[in-house]
Amino acid sequence: MNALLNRPRLLSALLLIATLAIWELATRQFSLSALVLPPPSAVAVSLWSGLASGYFWPHLVSTLKALLLGLAMGSAVGLLAGMALAESELLERVLKPYVVVSQVVPKLALAPLFVLWFGFGMLPTVLITALICFFPLMENTLTGLHQVDAQRLQLFRMLGATRLQTLLQLKLPTGLPAILAGLRVAVVLALVGAVVAEFMGASQGLGAVVITAQGMMDTPLMFAALVLIAAIGLLLYQACLMLERRLLRSHHFVVSEISQVAQSGSKL
Repeated sequence: MNALLNRPRLLSALLLIATLAIWELATRQFSLSALVLPPPSAVAVSLWSGLASGYFWPHLVSTLKALLLGLAMGSAVGLLAGMALAESELLERVLKPYVVVSQVVPKLALAPLFVLWFGFGMLPTVLITALICFFPLMENTLTGLHQVDAQRLQLFRMLGATRLQTLLQLKLPTGLPAILAGLRVAVVLALVGAVVAEFMGASQGLGAVVITAQGMMDTPLMFAALVLIAAIGLLLYQACLMLERRLLRSHHFVVSEISQVAQSGSKL
């Protein structure tokens, strides 16, 4: 029993199997209509049929394209904006309230406007996804860069380091864990943003499949699309964790070197 408890992946798999089994038995025992809640077996058949026939693949590719483009655009702009605000107190005081207000506005309210301005297709989905990804990266970058130790910052100034050198060699390595945490949040929100944007005006994508299935009252197809969305989210999140572990190895090495230099400088 103790060996079993020490295997979280096995426990997680067993929990999934138990949940699916209970779901299957409940739908059959209470004779629930597949229109209300299809059994997992019906969802699996719909999923396999859609993948084998090629129905899901264009939608899957469309969602992934919009997701990755929006994530890359929003994360890059958020990272640069966070760096700019962290480096300029005046800029932070002037622009931060407007950034916060822009995030308070629900993105669903902007989706119809983006469709009106940019038409149907992938562009509105990419823009909404980028807007959703922007704030986590900006906020975490700003927070991470502000957490630099004052003694280390003072040491860099004493050594004559330029602002750019201090940013690249001290602030960014120190703030890397916070920045990567923001990326993890952005990855999850990016998928939500892409799918929700596809609800509004996309002709392709897994969000469009959900709307189409709803119109046809094909609940198993809707659940099959949701399974694919969940699978994409889990894979991207795991990829983000792998990237984080790899980058943080070098981060610990760089931070330890900075600490050693700071300690030797303080002794002097």
